[in-house]
Amino acid sequence: MSPRIGLALGGGGARGFAHVHVIEALDEMGLPPVAISGCSIGAIFGAGRAAGLDGRALHGIVHHTFRNAGEVWGRMWQLRPKKFGEIFSTGFAQFDAERTIDVFLPPEIPDDFAALQIPFSVVTTDFYDCREVEFTAGPLRQAIAASIAIPVIFKPVEIAGRIFIDGGVVNPLPYDRLPAEIDIVIAVDVIGGPTRQPTRARPSAMESVFGASQILMQSVLTEKLRTRQPDILIKPPVDAFRVLDFMKASAILKATQPVKDEVKRKLEALLEKQAAE
Repeated sequence: MSPRIGLALGGGGARGFAHVHVIEALDEMGLPPVAISGCSIGAIFGAGRAAGLDGRALHGIVHHTFRNAGEVWGRMWQLRPKKFGEIFSTGFAQFDAERTIDVFLPPEIPDDFAALQIPFSVVTTDFYDCREVEFTAGPLRQAIAASIAIPVIFKPVEIAGRIFIDGGVVNPLPYDRLPAEIDIVIAVDVIGGPTRQPTRARPSAMESVFGASQILMQSVLTEKLRTRQPDILIKPPVDAFRVLDFMKASAILKATQPVKDEVKRKLEALLEKQAAE
């Protein structure tokens, strides 16, 4: 009998492209996850896998979406503020997370959780209640939009009268949201850390914002790992890339390719250990 595998995919912006290799490894081993949880970029790839897209398909989508800078900027143009005043109303030219999801997500990802093939949960942050909120039913794309709503970059997302922001603020790697009956929990940490720029002694304002967020998320994850460990923790080598390096998709996929073999080795070793017990 095959083990019931739960897959948790964390947040980290463009660094999350590394999630593709983990999904591919499980596919090649013939061990698809029976439950998935995700936040931020992990919610996007988690939803794709839960919708039936395998690792190879997700790899192709990433390559096709970000292979041409002109096409990407064409999509970004669709996300521009409709009114000039919107640029200055909040002090930042923030993007609409829901429109971003509609423009960039593949059509295979449905509008509702009920259409998914694998049980899936999305972690978000309730801004005014200052707490973590998990979505497992209802409008899927709206929940993903809430989970990716990184402050400064995206406007907060309103759902049923409540305001939500990036799930990584409270739970950057939601392996604790997987069902209790899972046999093996695999968690993928793509948070990384601030990237030192050799040409500057100090970080820019934007780098400081994202770096502070990464430090916060690392602190949250470190504390959680003290009390509960996943069976397999994967940390792809992503520190050389920044949160918004989406146009470096090919480079990120190439640099994190060894993760696929790492997943296979660790999972095979764990299965052998469990069989011997």
